[in-house]
Amino acid sequence: MDQALRVTADIPHLPDYWDHAKNELMKRDRIMRKLIPQFGDLYLVGHDDSFTTLTRSILAQQISAKSANLLWQKFLEVCPKVTPIQVIKAGTEKLADCGLSKRKIEYILDLAEHFNEKRLHVDKWAEMSDDEVIAELMQIRGIGRWTAEMFLIFNLLRPNILPLDDPSLLQGISLNYFSGEPVSRSDIREVAANWEPWRTVATWYLWRSLDPVAS
Repeated sequence: MDQALRVTADIPHLPDYWDHAKNELMKRDRIMRKLIPQFGDLYLVGHDDSFTTLTRSILAQQISAKSANLLWQKFLEVCPKVTPIQVIKAGTEKLADCGLSKRKIEYILDLAEHFNEKRLHVDKWAEMSDDEVIAELMQIRGIGRWTAEMFLIFNLLRPNILPLDDPSLLQGISLNYFSGEPVSRSDIREVAANWEPWRTVATWYLWRSLDPVAS
C-alpha cells in the first residue's frame, strides 16, 4: 500500500462503524485481538474530494511513497486547486514540468476529462455497490482494480473491501498469520472470511503492523 494513500488519526471523521468493527474483530480473531490495541486511537481517515483522491492515486502508482509525495508537491505548484478544469488547462507541457511521465499525464488528463464532461456518476457513488463503483472507475485509463479499491476505502469509507492485489496486505497476512511464509490468494480469502463485514478495518490494521506511523 502506497504511503501517499495512507492516513493517521490526528484529524477527525472517524468512520461510524470503526469502534464496532474493532470490537467484533477482536472477538473473532486472535491476531486482531493482539494487533488492534497496539494502535490506540489511530483510525482510517477519509479523503473528501473524489477527483483529488483519484489523481493522487494515479500519480503515486509504481513509485516510492517519498517520490510520490515529492511529485505531488510539484503537481500542486501547477494545479493548486486540483480541479479537472485546472488540470486540463495546465496541459501536457506543464504537467511534464512537474516530473510526470507521459503515461501518467495521459491518465490524469483522461480522468480530468471524465469529471469535466460528467461521464461519471459521482453523486451516485455513495448509493452504488462496491462492484458498481469499481466497474465505473475501471473504465478510466490508468485506474485498475487496486486503485478503485483504494478509492472505496479512503474516499467512500466502505467497510468490507479486501484488496487482494495489495502487496502490503499480503505481507501483513504472511507475517502475522503464517510466520512469514508466502501466502496465496486462497490463503488471504480464508483468513479474511473471519473478518466480514469489516475487511477494510482488518486490512488497515495489517497495514499499520508494517508501518505504525503512516505519512
